[in-house]
Amino acid sequence: MRSIRTDKITTMTIRVAILTVSDRTSRGERADASGPLLIERVHAEGWEVTFSAVVPDDPQIIQDILIEWSDVHQVDLILTTGGTGFSPRDTTPEATQGVIQRAAPGLSELMRLESLKITYHAALSRGVSGIRGQTVIVNLPGSPKAAVQNLDAILPILPHAIELLNDNPHSEAGHRSGDAPRP
Repeated sequence: MRSIRTDKITTMTIRVAILTVSDRTSRGERADASGPLLIERVHAEGWEVTFSAVVPDDPQIIQDILIEWSDVHQVDLILTTGGTGFSPRDTTPEATQGVIQRAAPGLSELMRLESLKITYHAALSRGVSGIRGQTVIVNLPGSPKAAVQNLDAILPILPHAIELLNDNPHSEAGHRSGDAPRP
């Protein structure tokens, strides 16, 4: 008779902050389409959106908010949307690189890999991912459809990443039993 090993599954509330980066949206010239879709998607996962904001494509403003949400409010996950393309004002990746303490390139690589299956324009995304303290920061594209598709690409592994950052004693269980299957 074969024994079946089961690991205790812990549930945790993931606290998320969503930052829309867009000059036009911040000036009220265009509605924020990506931010609300991301909020909806995050809520569908049962996670809590603790902060959301719209800011212009200004690296210092972006950095100030990322630092505040990470260091002061200690959210688990920050999703930025917008400012990841080739336009001269697209500086979200540079702003993010200026505040992260450790890079998490696999998240961005996975998003681009999955996006390339949909459009070659995904190769133009310069979004980065990283860690500041115990916060995961992920740059998503500004396109509403692409923002959600990119989030969906990494959604299954984000809870585990956050468990690892929080030194959850159960976070290593999946490692001991072998590779986790892809969803």
